[in-house]
Amino acid sequence: MVALDMGGCMHRGIIQHELNHALGFYHEHSRSDRDNYVNIMYQYISPGQVKNFDKQNTNNLGLEYDYASVMHYNSFAFSNTSGQPTIVTIPAPNIPIGQRDGLSVLDVSKINRLYQCNVCAYLLNEKNGSLTSANYPSAYPNNASCVWLIRTPSNQVTLNFAAFDVQSSPNCISDYIRIYDGPTKKDPLLLDRTCGTGLIPPIIASTNQLLVEFSSDSSVTGVGFKATYSSVQCGGAFYTPERNFTSPGYPNSYGPNMNCIYTITAPVGKKISFMVTDFQTEDVKFCMYDYLEILDGSTWKGPFCGKGPFCGNYKIPSFTSQGNSLWLRFVSDSRVQFRGFQASYKFGEYYSLVFIYS
Repeated sequence: MVALDMGGCMHRGIIQHELNHALGFYHEHSRSDRDNYVNIMYQYISPGQVKNFDKQNTNNLGLEYDYASVMHYNSFAFSNTSGQPTIVTIPAPNIPIGQRDGLSVLDVSKINRLYQCNVCAYLLNEKNGSLTSANYPSAYPNNASCVWLIRTPSNQVTLNFAAFDVQSSPNCISDYIRIYDGPTKKDPLLLDRTCGTGLIPPIIASTNQLLVEFSSDSSVTGVGFKATYSSVQCGGAFYTPERNFTSPGYPNSYGPNMNCIYTITAPVGKKISFMVTDFQTEDVKFCMYDYLEILDGSTWKGPFCGKGPFCGNYKIPSFTSQGNSLWLRFVSDSRVQFRGFQASYKFGEYYSLVFIYS
């Protein structure tokens, strides 16, 4: 049984920390070989808290010490003297410790090794990297069920597919990929069941975490997929039938030196009704500094919608796309910021581009 205080413990990283205790794991800074990796500064620990730093006779499962473990305390845990650390890392004193974002790569490896789990699940927590379906570029196996959790150190995850070939079926009921805007399958979908061939437009999550799910049935396979991930300061990739979204910080001022890309992609055969409900940026002739571009298409090569780019207090017209995608870019320079924009869209059946000026 695991009991958590609703007042301060209902955070994903803390929950995973406590569940790891229930699975039999000690604090990382308490493992048997910890003296090779950290120094415990007992002079800054009150006698009643020393037990939290006791070294244990642990089974380290043949895996190295993990500064990034969700089971590691932070440098100032239980310090009784302001500004003085209780744990100092070796050999350098500034190695980051004490994260509570979630399990680290080694945390996952320890669980799998201890419980002899054979699951297709991966944690990708570097600044950038890549992922592929099993056996790529050869055919992926039948009855596959895999997930990749991407957790970049900061900013928002962006995922770009270099290749995509997954068995096609009606409504993708056989083999498919799904992408979630967060670390769990309960988070909103960035991309629902997708199959077939052809590249998927770039995906941009709203945070630094994104979950990729891949599933195959018992017959017929494809080559699979290859993708790379990195992080961006801002932006978004939207596939849901309708949504509201804003510039960073709205209704407060957006930040300096922003370059935010937003893509909206509807199913083939549908159009996009788009509306900017509020807009204010720096007002300069030719919109040289802060501005919003809206292009009809999936890339920056599409035609401008309206008279863009837009800046100042301009009332941007509502419109309906010609195809099934829109591409937006919001840019700011290093000086003078305003509240930015608020926009909304909805998918529908339309057959011509309509501008509504008011």
